[in-house]
Amino acid sequence: MAKFEPFERYAEKYDEWFDKNKFTYESELQAIKELLPRNQNGIEIGVGSGRFAAPLGIKLGLDPSVKMGEIAQKRGVEVVEGVAESLPFDDLQFDFVLMVTTVCFLDDIETAFKEASRVLKSGGYLIIGFIDAESLIGKLYEKYKSESTFYKDATFYSVKEVISHMKKADFKDFSFRQTLFQPSEKLKTTEPVEKGFGKGSFVVIRGTKTRKINLNYIFYHLPIIVFLTKSFFNNE
Repeated sequence: MAKFEPFERYAEKYDEWFDKNKFTYESELQAIKELLPRNQNGIEIGVGSGRFAAPLGIKLGLDPSVKMGEIAQKRGVEVVEGVAESLPFDDLQFDFVLMVTTVCFLDDIETAFKEASRVLKSGGYLIIGFIDAESLIGKLYEKYKSESTFYKDATFYSVKEVISHMKKADFKDFSFRQTLFQPSEKLKTTEPVEKGFGKGSFVVIRGTKTRKINLNYIFYHLPIIVFLTKSFFNNE
């Protein structure tokens, strides 16, 4: 997440975008809400100014930009300075990890997703909200990104590419939501949210961390299991 210099320099400008694009913002927020676990311990990676974490009730975030973090803290979000590729958290700590419009700024998406998997509890969720590179808005972002303050160095991913990287990090059982079916400048109200992907430009993917069998635990307790099994059948 080293592509954060523009966010550090123009933090206020970035934050103002959400007020100027109210319907886009509210549409994205609603799509995320539909796949976000309730009343669980989670974190937003790439929390920025807290525009998503705060209304979603997420109390902890991580971001490399100090100035963005200061804005998020004013919204009641505790912010830890750091990057997605090297999370300063213990293993198996969270029920969910959320990333919103963050994957396009990652230096190493595979490492970031593996780090998310590491800090998630077994059965926890990785939730990714992003602009699909193959969508109408995604193609416009790619075409004009050299003119953008924030997206100049961004790497946009398709839904299939994000799923592929999530699978490599041991996520499965995917759920999808999509919204933004027309360009932001044409919106007159909040867009609907639909299941699936392929029509909306903003897509939310939720993947579940694979529950791995603890072989050390099994081998340690195997003699006890064998003894109890034999005792059960001998008493039949």
